[in-house]
Amino acid sequence: MRWWSLANLVSNAGAWMQLTVQNLLVLQLTGSAAVTGLSLALQVAPGLLLGLVGGAAVDRWPRKLTATVSQAALAAIAFATAALVALGALSVPALMVLAVLTGLIATIEGPACALLGNDLVPPEDVPSAISVGSVVHSVGRLAGTASAGVVVALFGMASAYVVNGISFLLVAAVIPFLRPAAGVAGAGVHRPPSEGHGVRDGIAFFRSRRRLVALACLTGLGSVLGRNYGLTLAALVSGALHGGAQDYGVIATVLAVGGITGAVLAGRLRNPSVRLVAALTAAGGILQGLAALSPTLLFLALLVVPMAVLESLSDTAVSTILQTDPPAHMRGRVLGAWRSVSTVWGLAGPLVLGASIQALGARGALLSGGLMVGGAVGGAAAVRRRPAGAAADAERAAVTEQVAVAA
Repeated sequence: MRWWSLANLVSNAGAWMQLTVQNLLVLQLTGSAAVTGLSLALQVAPGLLLGLVGGAAVDRWPRKLTATVSQAALAAIAFATAALVALGALSVPALMVLAVLTGLIATIEGPACALLGNDLVPPEDVPSAISVGSVVHSVGRLAGTASAGVVVALFGMASAYVVNGISFLLVAAVIPFLRPAAGVAGAGVHRPPSEGHGVRDGIAFFRSRRRLVALACLTGLGSVLGRNYGLTLAALVSGALHGGAQDYGVIATVLAVGGITGAVLAGRLRNPSVRLVAALTAAGGILQGLAALSPTLLFLALLVVPMAVLESLSDTAVSTILQTDPPAHMRGRVLGAWRSVSTVWGLAGPLVLGASIQALGARGALLSGGLMVGGAVGGAAAVRRRPAGAAADAERAAVTEQVAVAA
């Protein structure tokens, strides 16, 4: 697990370095922010259309082999892009094709690597493994984004793609030496003979699990009406609070530190529930509303920390449920279905928030979104039938204990 985490840290840093440089590269080639957005959308779009197909493949194929081949394929794309950049032969159409290919491979690579990491620890430690993955992702994002400018200044834009390609090869080299934990099959191919293994079976299973549907509703609600803090907080800092790029950099750094802190705390969640995710979502909405009323940058920075902690706790709790609730032979398809639905709100969220900021201003967008999130979750909890007697007391005590442990 230590080797896997170290390899993924390097890979995450390389991926964020490449993404940062890719945006700059598209802007240089076209001078158009719209085309830059299109390149990102094309990389995400395969997850919307083929997420379930990728998840079904992960359930059917040997997991270590699937992860190794997908990492090698991503490395090949990164090296090919680096060669085109170095030779001055990279065109916008070629870059778009490479972005689509990357997105296609990611529909398989994502669930394969997520489930492979879980195979390395006993089942009771899966929440901790997922929280470690969240920390690795956050730290890698910070390191990759921060180092992109330095690497490009010293070695040119092609170097970022070379670094990312090497990072993929590092992960591929580590995978054959990984050993599943005792009692863990580690292949994702053990399936009861009576169970289907196709895409339709994955859709039917996801729809039949009320807690998975509830998770999708909660996460989609929070994502569309808030949580895109890179957009909303940037508008608030530069607009109502009259800050500059340096001020937003401070807020972004505080946000990242809070996210890492939340990921570390999430390792204490042994058996998160949908009720806990709902409570975290509602609390995040309330804090978002308070952030909208921030009179100063200092007050906003103080609120951003718990906002990021709650977001990270919620994300890790959701990931834990998605990767432990379904039976082992269905987990790839559940992750594939989640990739498809999350792509919908991932694309819709910035559009809705952008329109809301345009119409209501940054304060209005944050406040209205936070109130709607908190109100929707609170209203759903109020109308839901409450279990009676001792069962109700036990359920409330369990949720209270989970929140206390997380804190």
